[in-house]
Amino acid sequence: MYRSHTCGELRLDHCGQEVLLAGWVQRSRDLGGMTFVDLRDRYGITQLVFNMEENSSLCEMARSLGREYVISARGLVRERSNKNPKLPTGDIELQVLELKILNESETPPFTIEDDSDGGEELRMQYRYLDLRRGVLQKKILLRHRLAAASRNYLDSKGFLEIETPYLIKSTPEGARDFVVPSRMNPGEFYALPQSPQTFKQLLMVSGYDRYFQIVRCFRDEDLRADRQPEFTQIDCEMAFVEQEDILNSFEGLTRHLIKEVRGVELSDFPRMDYQTAMQKYGSDKPDIRFGMEFVDCAPHAKGHGFKIFDEAEAVLGIVAKGCAEYSRKQLDALTDWVKRPQIGAKGLVYVKYLGESSVKSSVDKFYSPEALEAWCKAAGADHGDLLLVLSGSLASTRKQLGELRLHMGRDLGLRDPNTFAPLWVVDFPLLEWDDESGRFHAMHHPFTSPKMEDIALLDSSPGDARANAYDLVINGVEIGGGSIRIFDRSLQSRMFEILGFSAEEAQAQFGFLMNAFEYGAPPHGGIAFGFDRLCALLGGSESIRDYIAFPKNNSGRDVMIDAPSPLDGAQLEELSIALRKKS
Repeated sequence: MYRSHTCGELRLDHCGQEVLLAGWVQRSRDLGGMTFVDLRDRYGITQLVFNMEENSSLCEMARSLGREYVISARGLVRERSNKNPKLPTGDIELQVLELKILNESETPPFTIEDDSDGGEELRMQYRYLDLRRGVLQKKILLRHRLAAASRNYLDSKGFLEIETPYLIKSTPEGARDFVVPSRMNPGEFYALPQSPQTFKQLLMVSGYDRYFQIVRCFRDEDLRADRQPEFTQIDCEMAFVEQEDILNSFEGLTRHLIKEVRGVELSDFPRMDYQTAMQKYGSDKPDIRFGMEFVDCAPHAKGHGFKIFDEAEAVLGIVAKGCAEYSRKQLDALTDWVKRPQIGAKGLVYVKYLGESSVKSSVDKFYSPEALEAWCKAAGADHGDLLLVLSGSLASTRKQLGELRLHMGRDLGLRDPNTFAPLWVVDFPLLEWDDESGRFHAMHHPFTSPKMEDIALLDSSPGDARANAYDLVINGVEIGGGSIRIFDRSLQSRMFEILGFSAEEAQAQFGFLMNAFEYGAPPHGGIAFGFDRLCALLGGSESIRDYIAFPKNNSGRDVMIDAPSPLDGAQLEELSIALRKKS
C-alpha cells in the first residue's frame, strides 16, 4: 500500500495515528537539526518533519529530496507547534518514521505553484506539470462537478444520454470541417462533427423524445480566448415541444448548475428580442448586469455643421454615470482604445455634464452650451455624468459602442464575476444576406424553423422572416443556443432552395434527414450549451483554456505533443493522398 490517507485529509482528530502518505515534494526546508518537507497531492499539502537527533540517516535522506520527487512516508500525526492557518492541514504535521523515494525528478522548468514563474507557452509545452498546480486542479475539478451535475439533473428529468458518431459527412454550411481520409474508401473523406445536429433530430424521429450528450465537437476556425478547435457541448433535444417548453426546461438546468457549483440562487430569466438587444446594446449577447444603454444622439447631434455627425448613418452614445471628472489623459486613453484595429472607430466625442449650464465637450466649437446641455438631458445624463458618442454606419457604430460599453463597465467595476445575470435572446433573423456569395445564409443552421407567423415571408421577403430560435446569455457570454426545428419535408426543401441548394445538392447532402421526415417526424427542438464557456463563466475566467486538460494554443497547435504534424510518405500513399510539390 502506498498511502492510507491523502495529503489534504489529516486533521487534529488524527493525532497519534500512524499513517502512510504519498505524493510529490512541493518544497523542503533544511533548518540544521530539523528538515521540513511539504508533500503534495491533488487533495492538499501536508508538512513532513524529520529530526536529525532522532534519526540522522532519515534526515539526510530527506535533505536529498528534490522538487517534484515522488515519495511515500510513514509516520505519526502530531499537532503543529507553529500552525499554518492558510492550509486545511495546517494544524498538524507528520513525524516521519520511514521514507521511500518512489521516483526522482528533474528540476521542473517552472515552479509548480499557484503563482508560477513559467510563461504560458512554456507551461503548455509541459502541460502535465502545469496540471499539478492547485489553481488548475480547482478548475478541472469544477469542470468535473459541472459535468456530473448536468448528467444527474438531465437524468432526473427523463433525458437519455445517447452517443452519436464522430466520423460523419462533410457539409457546406457553417464553419470549416476537419476532415479525415478513409483508407478503405480511397479519395473519400469523413468529417468530424461541428455538432450532432442531424443525428439528434434523427433520434427524435426514432422516438427517443428526450436526448442529451456531453459531446466533443470540432470546428476548423480562427481561435480566441473562448474558442478551441475541439470543444464540448451539453447537447440536448426534445420532441413534442414548443419554444416555451425548451426555455422552461433549460432555465431549470441552468439554475441547478449555478446553485450546485457556485451556491447562487438565480431569480428571473428575462427575455429580449434580437432587434431590441441590437438597438440597446449593439450585441446579440448583452451583459445586463449594468445599464449604460445606447442613446440615439442624431436628433441633437445633426444639423450643427459638424460634418462627421451630419454625414453619419448613426450617431449613438452611452452615459457613464459619475464620470464627468475624467481627465484629458483618461479621455485620450479612451479615444486611443476605440481607435485600435480590433474596435475600428475613427474617433470619440465626449460631453461632460458638469452642472447646470456647465458643459464641456470635445466638439464645443460646433455646439452652444445650451445645445450640449439639451443633448445631455435628452440622453438621460445627470450632473456629473459623461456622454460618450460614436458615429458611422449603423452596424459598425453599434458594434464599436457595444465594445466601449463593456470596456467602461469593466473599468467602473460594474461587471462583478460573482453576479450572474441570465437573459434569453429570442426572435433572431432566420437568414443573413451575404454580398460576396450573392445568397442567403442561415443565421443559425438550415434546420431552424421560421416563426409560424413568418412562414409566408419565405416566398415574398425571406430576409424579414424571424427564426424560432433562442440564445441563453449570462453576463454577456453566449452560454447556449438552439431552436425549434423544421420537421416537414416540404418546408425543409423550401429552406434549402432559399439557401441556394439545388434539389440534387440538397438530396446529396441531407437526403437522409429529409427521407426520415417522410416517416412520422414529430415536432421537436433543442439547445446546446457551450460547456467550456460555462465552466469559465462559473470559474470567474474569460479564457476557457485552463478548464480544458490539454488545450491547443492560439495557432491551433498542441505544443506538448507537437500536433498537427506531417505524415510520412507510406501513410500518405496508403490514404491515397498526394501532397502538392512546392514550386
